[in-house]
Amino acid sequence: MKVPFVDMSRLHAPTRDALIEAFARVVDSGSFVQGHEVESFEREFAAAYRVPHALAVNSGTAALHLALQACGVGQGDEVITVANTFIATAEAISLAGATPVFAEIVEGGHVIDPADVERRITPRTRAIIAVHLYGEVADMPALRAIATRHDLKLIEDACQAHGAMLGGGFAGTLSDAGCLSFYPTKNVGTVGEGGMVLTSDAAIAGRVASLRNHGQAARHVHTEPGYNYRMSELQAAALRVLAPHLAEWNAARIAAAGWYAKGLAGLGVQAPEPMGDRHVFHLYVVRHPEREALARYLGECGIATAVHYPTPIHLQPAYAANGAGAGSLPRTEAAVREILSLPMHPSITKDEVDAVCGAIRAFVEGRAAAGRTVAA
Repeated sequence: MKVPFVDMSRLHAPTRDALIEAFARVVDSGSFVQGHEVESFEREFAAAYRVPHALAVNSGTAALHLALQACGVGQGDEVITVANTFIATAEAISLAGATPVFAEIVEGGHVIDPADVERRITPRTRAIIAVHLYGEVADMPALRAIATRHDLKLIEDACQAHGAMLGGGFAGTLSDAGCLSFYPTKNVGTVGEGGMVLTSDAAIAGRVASLRNHGQAARHVHTEPGYNYRMSELQAAALRVLAPHLAEWNAARIAAAGWYAKGLAGLGVQAPEPMGDRHVFHLYVVRHPEREALARYLGECGIATAVHYPTPIHLQPAYAANGAGAGSLPRTEAAVREILSLPMHPSITKDEVDAVCGAIRAFVEGRAAAGRTVAA
């Protein structure tokens, strides 16, 4: 059986007519940027996330950049985050004029280690960005305690964690500012690019609102240089159709993760543990010491896989000067040598998950048989 990594056409088939109606509404309105659809989406999203301020922008990267700048991060500051994330997390720090400082991940996991964060704080540290990687929420209470103790701003990169929860609060609402991406393959995506800044701080919200629209405090009143980070009406209209399905889609991802956990048990594959609403499985990432061979084998079986992300940021050419080189983040570097993302999306079927698990079982058993033959 061929199993795609994601299947966007399958996902969008039930909402196709509603999406087309929404696009027609925008075309007929004659308003295409930061208008009624964006304002309505912001209001609806803020209500759903139980947060006072939801500010739509044109990408998750823009959301991170604006959140940092609105939190007062600037030239000469340091921001602590992880190296095993999409490079946009570090890019946003650079765009704000600050320097990324990379901390380790927790033992056996993929999210930031609060103890290592505290060890890396210096007089120049201004903020911490917690990345809720693959849909798993980082230890926000521990990070909040560290931020409070050292008078630091705490920001969430929740771009892969739409709808995930911790302590009754949504990922993205557990800090000074939370950032979401609406890239098409996210747990809620649009038909292009989009992002969001969530905050309970009116001052942060006001600065984000101004900076995203050329630094305007009022029409033609520019109080500081800003950016063109506005969301288009088409993207907002699409999100108004798609966002209400988030809980349903996350439930489907969590169910699929349960199928995977049962099917992979005893195969020597380190699989993520289902953690209720704390993990919404934007990606289903396993670890195996023979990752490359396993990926090749699955590909030969018609099963698509990916690696998120093969090179940690501190070893990327763009950020080599910011890290201490190979060996400086041993847990991170060990993880990226073994991680493999298996097919995961809300429309995946149990038969497809069973096919993936069956292929992995065949790989493991084949390796074991080959080892016995060599030993004999």
